[in-house]
Amino acid sequence: MRPTLTEKQQKLFDYLRQALAGTGTTPSLRTAAADLAISHAAVAQTLKTLEEKNYIRRPGRYSRTIHVVDPSGDLDTNLRQKQIPVIGNITAGLPIYAHQEWEGSILVDAALYPGQDLFALKIQGHSMKDAGILDQDIAICRPRQYAHNKEIVVALIHNEEATVKRFFLHPGCIELRPENPDFSPQTYEFDEVLIQGKVIGIIRTPHSMDPGQE
Repeated sequence: MRPTLTEKQQKLFDYLRQALAGTGTTPSLRTAAADLAISHAAVAQTLKTLEEKNYIRRPGRYSRTIHVVDPSGDLDTNLRQKQIPVIGNITAGLPIYAHQEWEGSILVDAALYPGQDLFALKIQGHSMKDAGILDQDIAICRPRQYAHNKEIVVALIHNEEATVKRFFLHPGCIELRPENPDFSPQTYEFDEVLIQGKVIGIIRTPHSMDPGQE
């Protein structure tokens, strides 16, 4: 059985639960201090106490990410969810214009998709089907402005067209390779491609189409 919390500890714990349930992200020490009208140091010390009493867990000593622990000692599954914005559509066939308007959000398990500022994109087309990325899938992406060979990335071409492809760096050019023999790899000059992120997961939707269908 976990040790009981003092009134101040319970107040911060309830605040964290509410913040995580609402946004899926951990508030900063500064934000928590302002919201609770206490000092930055008091928040930091109380967080340490909550961790010692097994009410929260942090991946690292100085990590901002916090997971709430339920009475059984497991992570609270209701609070492991976080919202990720869905930013328009992106093609897995021929590149299309990269709209930046948000099209709602999607709930994901924060334990499976840790980190801040993740974004999601709706796939259109079948050029990545052999990598298990189907039409209408949702790609979960981590923002990045670089890529390693063979990674599946979100690439912005000519500053206006976005696509999801496998990345290869060659002397003098960048290759964006599909995972479907019906589509041809495309090569670009270095200044024609901007890496926007790395695809770290795929969520299948009821609207995902069979790759063989039109």
